[in-house]
Amino acid sequence: MRVKKQKRHRKVVRFYAACFGFREPFKIICDGTFIHHLIAHDLTPADDVLSHLVGARVLLFTSRCVIGELKSLGKDYAESLQAAQMLVTARCDHEEKRVSAEKCVESIIGGSNAEHFFVATQDAEIRKMFREIPGVPVIYGLRNSLFIEQPSTHQREFVKSTEEKRLHMSDSEYQKLRKIKLKNKLENPVDSPDAQDDSGNELVTIPEKNIARRMLAVTDKSKFKRKRAKGPNPLSCKKKKMIGDSTAAENKDGETSGGAKRKRTRKRKRIQKDNNLGESGC
Repeated sequence: MRVKKQKRHRKVVRFYAACFGFREPFKIICDGTFIHHLIAHDLTPADDVLSHLVGARVLLFTSRCVIGELKSLGKDYAESLQAAQMLVTARCDHEEKRVSAEKCVESIIGGSNAEHFFVATQDAEIRKMFREIPGVPVIYGLRNSLFIEQPSTHQREFVKSTEEKRLHMSDSEYQKLRKIKLKNKLENPVDSPDAQDDSGNELVTIPEKNIARRMLAVTDKSKFKRKRAKGPNPLSCKKKKMIGDSTAAENKDGETSGGAKRKRTRKRKRIQKDNNLGESGC
């Protein structure tokens, strides 16, 4: 169960990193309720606990308004106040007049969360409010466990709509394309789709789609080049025999260069027969 929860949290962090540009170290702004929850359930040190939650290094922030609110709550929140004062103080525009922690955190996040903050809170109203703002991940605690809220439907729809906008050309890009096409028609009238010769016959034209792709320097996807069969490794092949060596070997065996076998003549010895004739004559 713990492994599944950890994978689910890592998936949420990857979603915000890919779609909204969150980068390490992740910045987490904590309000008084969340800091008090960490102290009450002995979830310390806070940076180690939250670093394990998101799976990366973190920087913990709070605001002066949050610290002021903890001061006003008395001795019961003294330890939480001391922990909040050890965090990095995020800049807010409420130096002269303090506001509630909810409004202060809302002003820091703004409408687009340009600073890429995670919001850590136990306030249900704050959590509900930030579900409607795209790009604001929310962290909350439940007893001695911490959780990252899943992206809301509103945030997922926002990401989907922005992705669709990226796939289509903007008005400025359309205007730029029209200017390039007009310039190309004036310079190369034959390449224009409506080009005709003197007799009124339509010339061979280049498709308008290809012209636009060429103007925008868009290239087709490279085709897969199939590897052809190669020859054997010459170092692993048996060397061929030389022709001169083979003919010499054949001649040794008694064969001629033409391939026919040479006839051998045998000389008979007549010495003994001649001697016998001489003896009989005597």
